Amino acid sequence: MAKSIKNQMAGKLEDAISEELFAFAEYNSEEAERTGYSNYSYWKATLQVFLKNKVAVFLLVVMLGIVAFTFIQPYLPNQIDPNLVNINPATFMQYRNVKPGHETFILGTNAIGQDLWARIWAGTRTSLFLGLAVACVEAVLGITMGVLWGYVRKLDFFFTEVYNILDNIPQTLVLILISYMVTPSIKSMVFAMCLTSWIQMARFIRNQIIIIRDRDYNLASRCLGTSTFKIIMKNLLPYLVSIIMLRMALSIPAAIGNEVFITYIGLGLPSETVSLGRLINDGRQLMMSPDLRYQLIFPTIVLSIVTISFYIIGNAFSDAADPKNHR
Repeated sequence: MAKSIKNQMAGKLEDAISEELFAFAEYNSEEAERTGYSNYSYWKATLQVFLKNKVAVFLLVVMLGIVAFTFIQPYLPNQIDPNLVNINPATFMQYRNVKPGHETFILGTNAIGQDLWARIWAGTRTSLFLGLAVACVEAVLGITMGVLWGYVRKLDFFFTEVYNILDNIPQTLVLILISYMVTPSIKSMVFAMCLTSWIQMARFIRNQIIIIRDRDYNLASRCLGTSTFKIIMKNLLPYLVSIIMLRMALSIPAAIGNEVFITYIGLGLPSETVSLGRLINDGRQLMMSPDLRYQLIFPTIVLSIVTISFYIIGNAFSDAADPKNHR
């Protein structure tokens, strides 16, 4: 009797507890989706990590300022045509080798009276355009060929043979031959630089694709019938953003350096096209004259700032884009 009373009291207690503390919740599809939602943003996290690198941020601001000023400078008041030979109206002689600090020529003039200030910014504009064009073409060709090379197994033999051929041709030799074969211009320089340089990025992309090609999520996507294009765009390329940005950032100063070299040996852009390579080559010939070294120093400073900035910014962004550095 006592045992039955005890069981009844225990049952009533359980009912009371279940009614007070527990209740069935109705299913809500919006709430179910919210439980799986994350406010994490890859690009936001990348930007936050990049902004922590003060040196890279400072150089990025400097580079943006230089790029903006190169395009604004020709439209500012009292600017001189970079190819104009300036004549002194009093003597009817050229303003030859005017030292920096002149009231008209801020950075002086060269041996034939051309304004060095205008020529430096015109040369920077030309060299930056050349570097960006080469980087973009190299990225498009390198990424496309590298992804196909790494993901489509049937194309591996073909691209391997192409790589073995192009990789054994020195780029310097290609630049020299193209300069001899066609009239030197920005288009011919871009073509010559991109003719073999894309193969290095393609090989790098191919190696990365092979590493992640057969991971479980890619196999699952193929089993579910996902198209190859969507797998490449959604599953593969996002993992390679940091590598691609780094390679592009480094290819810009490399292209500018190649232009400087090809101009140094006398095969660069035509004389009416001002570039940093031409300015440095002209200043090199005056290096032994202390009074005229400014014609080498100023363009070299600009070239150094551009190349070093792109190198540091590219490395910093590559590290920031690496998901391992995100918290």
